[in-house]
Amino acid sequence: MLNKLKGNKGSRKSKKCLGRGIASGKGKTCGRGGKGQTARSGVALAGFEGGQMPLYRRLPKRGFTSINKESFKIINLYQINYLIKKKKLKKDIKLEDIEKLGIFNSKKEKLKLLGKGVFEHKFNIEVNSASKKMIENASKNGSAVKVI
Repeated sequence: MLNKLKGNKGSRKSKKCLGRGIASGKGKTCGRGGKGQTARSGVALAGFEGGQMPLYRRLPKRGFTSINKESFKIINLYQINYLIKKKKLKKDIKLEDIEKLGIFNSKKEKLKLLGKGVFEHKFNIEVNSASKKMIENASKNGSAVKVI
């Protein structure tokens, strides 16, 4: 049974037989053309356009990447509720607790709390940033959001 297993038709291509004499059609230069850079291994001609100004140099540069940009990892209220329900977070939540869960990395990014969801639990949370709506709703529902 196992000796009759075969790949799908056309799935296994046989390698080209190169360098077997001029009459084979792939002898002598083996399909690489004549002498020169492209006949050798390690050809580095990507972007070379025969001496004219390459496309990547003709087009203008656009924008820049700011080295001071702060990246935020966003967490929503419904995610906090879920983590409290699953007993992964307590009612008093610190940044270190959320980082231990692998939600964000404090060395690379900051944590922002958004108000998507409904308050199911009262809790105190410590974050780098929070939306105005989230802070207002938290104070109405007896929760506290501490922005560091």
